[in-house]
Amino acid sequence: MLAPPARASRFSAPRAVGNPIARGGPSCFGGRCSPVPPLLESATRDLPPDPLVDPAESSSARRLAWLAAAPDGAPLGSAFLRLFTSPEQAHLGELSLDVHPAERRRGVGSALLAAALATARTEGRRALLARAVEGSPGGAFLSDRGFEPALVLDFARLDLATGRTAQGTAADPVDPASHGTGPAAELPSGYRLVSWVGHCPAEWLPAFTRSRTAMDDVPMGDTGFGQVVWDEARVLSAARAVAARGELLHTVAVAEEATGDLVGFSELVLPADRCGDAQHYGTAVRPDHRRRGLARAMKAEAIRWTRAEHPGITGLLTDTAEHNTGMLAVNRALGYRSTHRCVEFRLPL
Repeated sequence: MLAPPARASRFSAPRAVGNPIARGGPSCFGGRCSPVPPLLESATRDLPPDPLVDPAESSSARRLAWLAAAPDGAPLGSAFLRLFTSPEQAHLGELSLDVHPAERRRGVGSALLAAALATARTEGRRALLARAVEGSPGGAFLSDRGFEPALVLDFARLDLATGRTAQGTAADPVDPASHGTGPAAELPSGYRLVSWVGHCPAEWLPAFTRSRTAMDDVPMGDTGFGQVVWDEARVLSAARAVAARGELLHTVAVAEEATGDLVGFSELVLPADRCGDAQHYGTAVRPDHRRRGLARAMKAEAIRWTRAEHPGITGLLTDTAEHNTGMLAVNRALGYRSTHRCVEFRLPL
């Protein structure tokens, strides 16, 4: 059965809705599903009229959830549907679907998917995105149900603890002057680095907001993700969301000395306990300032700062579209090594 509609905060522990899932995390691990057995007939025949509602809404999206359970209440799987609310993305939904490995091939994933699709269509969405590790059962599950590959992402990690790659082999030699960040990355004349922790300082807020347009042409394949429009309120809201989770946002930006404008930025988010792996969010440079080593310099500074200020951080994670060859080259030059690849699937509705 599917859990009855309720506010997420009212659930008992086994049914609790987790923290909002950020774009870039794992999305679908369900296996191929066989015809629905009697155990789950009610789940597919009598779907609840309304999904669960995550009370922690953001300024750009809201999230709904379905929790599948056996008749004895044992949890079987979950589905989360992120509905973008900004006008440029109002056509799109993003699905995260998980089924416990022991419960796969019993119709759980199919029941959850059917519920999420019905709601997405009711909400007027024209397409649904979902992500799976390349070659995984989740990818097969999505392909079998009409989802098509739209984008391939390369996930990579920089090992700060040992200086070795994720596969356990020695990384390429690096320049000792770079403090272990990879080959030395210097800024060309006419630029300088600025950085801050937490929300953007008022003095840089207008320029930083303008610099976000550097992401407008980020490769998104055939996802139809839309162009995200940033204003100062959205910039500050994003920083508050990170802080509300207890995490730490560190931003490095490049200022053009002749104009004082910011022409690129790189964001890194450290976990709440300041231990383990930190996650790169966005790194981008305005088109008219690219191919000058600015992205590499910003990431190198983020690495240096992390090593110096937060020794508990043992690795930095990043993900990059496979055809974004420029950023892939930057990552490899700095010592990042691929860990796995994910496929972003798209289903027209």
